Amino acid sequence: MSIDIANESGVEVDERELSRLARFVLDRMRLHPQAELSVVLVDEKTMAEHHVRWMDEPGPTDVLAFPMDELRPGREGEEPPSGLLGDVVLCPQVAERQAKEAGHSTEDELQLLAVHGILHLLGYDHAEPEEHQEMFGLQARLLSEWQPLREGR
Repeated sequence: MSIDIANESGVEVDERELSRLARFVLDRMRLHPQAELSVVLVDEKTMAEHHVRWMDEPGPTDVLAFPMDELRPGREGEEPPSGLLGDVVLCPQVAERQAKEAGHSTEDELQLLAVHGILHLLGYDHAEPEEHQEMFGLQARLLSEWQPLREGR
């Protein structure tokens, strides 16, 4: 699996840990071993520009996902297709504010947002109540399964 982390945000972030988390999620979702993912961390100005350009929404947001080859989670016993999963764009400054509101660390928030972005790349959404329940349930499960591995660095 190829996971590229590019920190253009000006904020110190544990890129190695984000890469480990991304690999964990891609493994759990049964993606092809040659699937490619890019995670880019940007500052608020850049995120606001992306948010307006791609979502027609003002101001910076926490995470954006740009799927490429529309890969989907693999199924037990089937060979998943290889390809480019896409790009997840994170904004550490927005994540920091949200982390304070949620009462956890910025690193925890960035990891939550990374999982959220990867699930969007895999076709999950949360516009409808059923979709919301499925996506956020899966997100919580993945983060819960990741926690013991994270602590065992």
